[in-house]
Amino acid sequence: MSEQQDQQGTAVGGFTSADTSDVARMSYEQARAELVETVGRLEAGGAGLEESLALWERGEALADRCQAWLDGARTRLDEVRARAGAPEDAED
Repeated sequence: MSEQQDQQGTAVGGFTSADTSDVARMSYEQARAELVETVGRLEAGGAGLEESLALWERGEALADRCQAWLDGARTRLDEVRARAGAPEDAED
């Protein structure tokens, strides 16, 4: 396997997967900003099939990262509310 394929993923049927190895280390803000940019590039069109698939794959990884951050934040809020004795559905 070439070094480029090793960094980006295994080629399958001529398609090379997007490199998503850095996504797990991104902050919410970094992942969200790149996700917005990626969606914009997909919506603009003009990319070839392979590039579009790689953008979609990276976008999915970025969306998953954002969701993980949001889920973690919700868990932390629930824990704080439970310790404070406040009802979970209380609005400020």
